[in-house]
Amino acid sequence: MRHALHTEIEIDAGPEAVWHVLTDLESYDEWNPFITSASGEATVGTRLVNRLSPPGGKAMTFKPVVTAADAPHAFEWLGRLGMPGLFDGRHRFDLSPSVSGGTTLVHTEQFSGLLVRLFRRSLDTQTVAGFEAMNTALKARSEAGARSSSAERCLS
Repeated sequence: MRHALHTEIEIDAGPEAVWHVLTDLESYDEWNPFITSASGEATVGTRLVNRLSPPGGKAMTFKPVVTAADAPHAFEWLGRLGMPGLFDGRHRFDLSPSVSGGTTLVHTEQFSGLLVRLFRRSLDTQTVAGFEAMNTALKARSEAGARSSSAERCLS
């Protein structure tokens, strides 16, 4: 079985600024309410260690492998529960410049495997809520960084 989640948000900061926040995994504990800690590098083939805390759900640690890291456009990893084909999730962030000079973030995950049907309700509620919370926090952190950088340039 397959199932997809899709969220989007407009961020008033350029893709490079958003990319910097998104791929600074060691700082997730400072701002990210959904992936509350992360370690590793945003490099294809690297294994990450992420702590996921979905709203209203049970926290868990997973160790996905980075499958795309195209700065500042796409960051993706593939996580698995147990063996391949049981419950696989391809988590992806696509960043594109918006007409306003900011960034459109498309945050998705494609799930597949035998256990997807069992977890579908929590994916559609807790996981989507986690994506939206992360998107909002990423927006706030990226915009604050962009404002700070802009102010520093004005003072120079």
